[in-house]
Amino acid sequence: MLAASATPTSELKLTRSSLAGIAPAPDQPVPAQAYELPPLDNWDAIIGAIQQCSACELSQNCTQKVPGVGDREADLLIIGEGPGQDEDIRGEPFVGRSGQLLDRMLAAIGIAREQVYITNIVKCRPPNNRDPKSEEAQQCRVYLDAQIKQIAPKVILAVGRVSAQTLLDSNLPVGKLIQQIHQLPGTEIPVKVTYHPAYLLRSPAAKAIAWQDLKLLHRMLQ
Repeated sequence: MLAASATPTSELKLTRSSLAGIAPAPDQPVPAQAYELPPLDNWDAIIGAIQQCSACELSQNCTQKVPGVGDREADLLIIGEGPGQDEDIRGEPFVGRSGQLLDRMLAAIGIAREQVYITNIVKCRPPNNRDPKSEEAQQCRVYLDAQIKQIAPKVILAVGRVSAQTLLDSNLPVGKLIQQIHQLPGTEIPVKVTYHPAYLLRSPAAKAIAWQDLKLLHRMLQ
């Protein structure tokens, strides 16, 4: 696999005064300013910190955190926007109708769900499935950056507008971002953008574009 270069992403700042760290007990959340994060240099630390995080209001309303799932040494990292209702209940990303479509999309290019790692920009469900706010995405970014560093994927697939704009620090619409291959800022990791499966369920005509994205993604992984 292609590892990330020695860049700001690979030299992550893994503490943040506004973010909760590891609380003494999981049922006793602590104020966000009370702890700093431990080094997020292994998966146990990353998952533990996500589970204990109370840095933004999303943590107060979700059923459970949704860190991610899949092969932690995968060539392909898929990043969506945030958990929905089904994901909030099961604690796993992309398990509802959108997840079923994503699985079929991957299968169409010969990739099983178990061969990739799937996560989201934010790890808690936004109320009523709204888009994550920019400040919520910012609070969660330290976890996502740590996951990217651990996986060192060959390619990142940014699924949907929120994911693409957040990862690429861009305000361009997803229809524009789809038109070229990008690079994750501060790394050598290529980023392919595609439509979110939820959008494809609402707008079937866009599936033709998504299919071209998938074929390009398949070539990128070769």
